[in-house]
Amino acid sequence: MSAKMAAAAFLLAFFASQPLLARADVVMVSEARQLREEVRDMFYHAFDGYMQHAFPRDELRPLTCQGEDTLGGYALTLIDSLDTLALLGDRERFGSAVEWIGENVRFDINKTVSVFETTIRVLGGLLSAHLIASDYSTSEGEELKFWQFGFGAIWKFRGRGGGGEGERCIKRRFCSCFVIKFLKHSFKKFANELINSVVYFTGIPFGSVNLLQGVDEHESQITSTAGGGTLTLEFGVLSRLTNNPIFEQVTKNAVRGIWARRSKINLVGAHINVFSGEWTQKDAGIGTSIDSFYEYLLKAYLLFGDDEYLFMFQEAYKAAMHYLYHDPWYVEVNMNSAVTVWPLFNSLQAFWPGLQVLYGDIAPAIRTHAAFFSVWKRYGFTPEGFNLASFSIQSGQRSYPLRPELIESTYWLFKATRDFRYLDAGRDMVASIQYGARCPCGYCHIADVESHKQDDHMESFFLAETVKYLWLLFDLAAGPDNIVENGPYKYIFNTEGHLLPATAEIALANEHCSYLGAFCRDGGERDAFTGISSSYQEANDTRITDSWMSSSSPSEAENSFTTSSFIKGFCPALTHDQKFGFSYTADKHGTHNVEPANQHQSHSAIMISEPLVMHSAAIDKSYSSQYPENPHREEIEKNSSDEKDSQLVREQIQT
Repeated sequence: MSAKMAAAAFLLAFFASQPLLARADVVMVSEARQLREEVRDMFYHAFDGYMQHAFPRDELRPLTCQGEDTLGGYALTLIDSLDTLALLGDRERFGSAVEWIGENVRFDINKTVSVFETTIRVLGGLLSAHLIASDYSTSEGEELKFWQFGFGAIWKFRGRGGGGEGERCIKRRFCSCFVIKFLKHSFKKFANELINSVVYFTGIPFGSVNLLQGVDEHESQITSTAGGGTLTLEFGVLSRLTNNPIFEQVTKNAVRGIWARRSKINLVGAHINVFSGEWTQKDAGIGTSIDSFYEYLLKAYLLFGDDEYLFMFQEAYKAAMHYLYHDPWYVEVNMNSAVTVWPLFNSLQAFWPGLQVLYGDIAPAIRTHAAFFSVWKRYGFTPEGFNLASFSIQSGQRSYPLRPELIESTYWLFKATRDFRYLDAGRDMVASIQYGARCPCGYCHIADVESHKQDDHMESFFLAETVKYLWLLFDLAAGPDNIVENGPYKYIFNTEGHLLPATAEIALANEHCSYLGAFCRDGGERDAFTGISSSYQEANDTRITDSWMSSSSPSEAENSFTTSSFIKGFCPALTHDQKFGFSYTADKHGTHNVEPANQHQSHSAIMISEPLVMHSAAIDKSYSSQYPENPHREEIEKNSSDEKDSQLVREQIQT
């Protein structure tokens, strides 16, 4: 990076990162409540515009008040909006939407769709809606408060059998019996076609699939890294809900297929040939075509507890921070040589500070967010591309399609630090969208961030993500009263902003069943309450063989393992490559060594407190004193099993 560019970057980041506490107009709690209600009105202006002028088409054209089919012709915006309706407490519209979708949406249609977009928007939206609608965790038959996943509880009470409220539940189609049937049958075609689209030599799926006929013979063999590596959350949850591990196995193998072809310096390119496994675009970055690959490595670990994902993320993150990070910006480099090929900030990079918050690497997240937000302040929006060499908008990348990534990171940083500068940033974002993007029937894309010329299109993710993160930001400041902050579970957001709760059914599907109250599926029996089969086997089931056990004494084996080790597939005295049974690119510096990371939880955020990153040590003393560790975080301690439990575990291994 040139001296001129470095100096300009420093000055821009410095002035953008100065504390806002001295400002008289800093957002306080009372104004946060007003902004929360303004964001709610923004959602309904766009949602009502879609329902009145575009439904059941996929998306709204907000300038001309018309609809258009952009993905598959199955009311995409409605599906993408389901959990936002639930978050806002709109049970009437949520219920009506679920009922309409169940009666009218089909996936066995002759449409070619993007595997990536259909997974994150449609499958993610349906799974989130199901998990919200079907959760009726109650106590002694008492109805839950509405925000505590009360949709199901409104119509069905625990312990009450058929007829009455139970029959009413089925008629209204709010409950698990209906939604899971819809997922298993109506969406089965898409899930099966995804499996058929996988090229088994590499494990990486095609980018598009016809929902009726499968992969076209002329389909492109090139797919993006994000496209092949951003399926694990949705299909992992689907496997757990349907008791069919094949969905999780296939999508996890796709991630393995990409990671196994990384460069010797642990970078991945942007596009890959699904047949040959050769990289067709070797530019490595954290933005376009790669972004959510990193995101899902960490989030799959946080949701499923699978350490293989954590290992891959730690290695990938260290490489990204070493080769891509030019504090506070990120550039694109050649994946093999690390030579800079593209000094560009693209708007999709803006998710990264939020991901760093989840990983516990706060200091660089703060600096990078300040730099990214300085671009927003400069134009009123973030352009798709901002050239870091000339500090000007990249040619041909002048638009802002209502993207949520910078808003998402703003929410996570406020959640982690409670610094009011992020509320101030959120207020500026609301003002920009209100005055620049609002149009007759919704909110328009900005065709040019300098002239603020509007474009007649509104992506469904505006309602699924952009508005949702703004609302969560101000609701958190005003005193949160929503299922994310106060509900019974921790949550992971998929890359479309859909809520995936870490319920026992999802996060503890393979928990060792050794204590009272554990979520157990022993013996293939069905739970009398949930009706879920107990025979589910995790996709990454690396059981300890007799030959491994014979290499050490019984006492050594007992000391080497814990209950959680069996759940997650740990093996003694093996490298990570050997544990999981497939080869990685050779490392000149020797075997990968992964230190266990302590976990912390702060409210509903699942975070890792001690990441293996190179730049964490750069946190200065002033930051440490200004933002002490959140006092509400509770450390998750690993519970060692007693002798009886250890014996039970050993018996299970022998079988």
